[in-house]
Amino acid sequence: MKITETAKRILRSCLNAKEGEEVLVVTDDTRLNIGQALYEASKELKCEGMLIVMQERELNGEEPPKAVAEAMKRADVVIAPTAKSITHTNARIEAAKAGTRVATMPGITEEMFLHGAMTADYDKVEKLTASITELLTKAKTARIEKEGYNLTISLEGRKGVPSPGVYREPGQCGNLPSGEAYIAPLENGSEGEMIIDGSMVGIGKLDSPLHMVISNGKLCSVSGEKSENLEVLLENPENGTLCELGIGTNEEAMLNGIILEDEKVYGTVHIAFGTNTSFGGVNKAACHMDGIILKPTLYLDDLLVIENGIFMV
Repeated sequence: MKITETAKRILRSCLNAKEGEEVLVVTDDTRLNIGQALYEASKELKCEGMLIVMQERELNGEEPPKAVAEAMKRADVVIAPTAKSITHTNARIEAAKAGTRVATMPGITEEMFLHGAMTADYDKVEKLTASITELLTKAKTARIEKEGYNLTISLEGRKGVPSPGVYREPGQCGNLPSGEAYIAPLENGSEGEMIIDGSMVGIGKLDSPLHMVISNGKLCSVSGEKSENLEVLLENPENGTLCELGIGTNEEAMLNGIILEDEKVYGTVHIAFGTNTSFGGVNKAACHMDGIILKPTLYLDDLLVIENGIFMV
């Protein structure tokens, strides 16, 4: 009962699902309980509820089946609890272009569904996310500092993207739970070294930091415990392109090794490698893999935005 009640609250408050609207739940075999709860909740709200179950994708960013992509374009609302992310897929892009309100929930667990970031005051999250998004849009460069390492990222000409967890208007989309502002950097504009010490897609929550060397926007090397899990990033230049800079804005989010919530943790910064065509970039890869930096210092141009994990704006 509790999971269905939570599902109803999410559909109402975050997606503004209304009586008679077509609500499509896209899930896979691993998240069927959550998918079923959302489907039942949509019916209780007197929506035209639908449920599609597909096989788990192999990688984050892998396209869903064509039939799923077509169905997503025709629904009023899509909510997608899946093991792997479809956030940065063409299917999601085309659905948003068609006016569908889309919330993706990659890696969601029943525990996450009921606690943590999902319980945030999303009006508050929305306000902070909007202000950080504006700063990203105005900035020409970002600089991350952490334990003596520096990474400079070119943002010129790119627009910040809000993911506040509130998608009530046609074409709005993002993650749930959410709370981040992010941007697609210039694909050849990142230089430096950085450590990832929170979590990393392909590994989970980190016991020890990963060390990354980036030049001309591409990942040159990655070292550290379990770095062999990230070999896909070195297979070709597209997979290894630094494609995203993100900033967490959800005070209730907790680091748990699942990137969906980890990248929303208040005062963290994350970088990602791979596809960014869904949010203003031009790089299409076989993956999209994020890494979380805890207690970073972040400058946007000369403005100190975060100092050791504390917002200064």
